[in-house]
Amino acid sequence: MYFYRNNSIVPTNVKYTYSIMEKNISSFKNLYPFLEVFNIGTSVLGKRIPCIKFGNGLNEVFYSASIHANEWITSIVLMKFIEDISIAYTNDDIIFGIPARNIFSYTSIYICPMVNPDGVDLVNGDISSNSTIFNRVQNIASSFPSIPFPSGWKANIRGVDLKNYKPFFLLNIF
Repeated sequence: MYFYRNNSIVPTNVKYTYSIMEKNISSFKNLYPFLEVFNIGTSVLGKRIPCIKFGNGLNEVFYSASIHANEWITSIVLMKFIEDISIAYTNDDIIFGIPARNIFSYTSIYICPMVNPDGVDLVNGDISSNSTIFNRVQNIASSFPSIPFPSGWKANIRGVDLKNYKPFFLLNIF
């Protein structure tokens, strides 16, 4: 039976940013070569939007996180899930009552851990408040004075709420 390990790759005690996620994915690729990592597109600011695939089964499942920038904690949840299921697979353990090797064989799990990396970095302070980009977004936010800025920001860096768009990128995955 799989239990939480102390030397976790994914930190749960920090504001999760795109650069932390990139480092975590790089560690995953080194430790878990059975994971497939590919990009489904790029953000407005040119950041690659990664997708991680676990398994090679016919049943396909897709999870995404951080569509809304201020909901960045969802990225940590999915990254921890990838880590936990990968550890269970490596150790031939059971996760959530099911052998991880069976999940891998019968299911393909696609995880896009950060759909809105620019927004997440804005909310979590990885975009300087002295930058032109920050000032542009702050100008957009001034039209919504009841929403705290930047902590309440949900949209992408152009002010577009991504939840209102169909996931066109899924056509490239399945």
